[in-house]
Amino acid sequence: MLLLAPTLMPGPAAAPSGAPPPDSLVVVVSADNPLIRMDRLRLQDLYLGRTSRFADGRQAEPIDQAPGSPDRATFYATYLGRTLAEVKAHWSRIIFTGRGEPPREVPDGVALRKLVAGTPGAIGYLERRQLDVSVHAVEIR
Repeated sequence: MLLLAPTLMPGPAAAPSGAPPPDSLVVVVSADNPLIRMDRLRLQDLYLGRTSRFADGRQAEPIDQAPGSPDRATFYATYLGRTLAEVKAHWSRIIFTGRGEPPREVPDGVALRKLVAGTPGAIGYLERRQLDVSVHAVEIR
């Protein structure tokens, strides 16, 4: 029996020198926001309503893309390690008990970028290729 090794070819999203692919999701804040890196746990706490502040004490406002958005599913899986069903169940409990409200929602990455760019303290996520000078990516550790 002859076994052949698979041929690995970079797909269209491959990036040089180990950089993330150009269509990968990045966490973003306004270009005026000095935040350059954030702990993954702080990001999780913001998006799950456990805190409303950045680590330095400034007010934060997480922004979500619309339900059904592929970027939303990818964000929660990649950065929070949660499925959309788990996130929905979490927020259902929080809302029922009156302890908070989920992040504000926008239709897509373009709307998210515009809102984040014009809202001090806003934080969101979009595809790397959607970055422009109005927002900058935050390194998540």
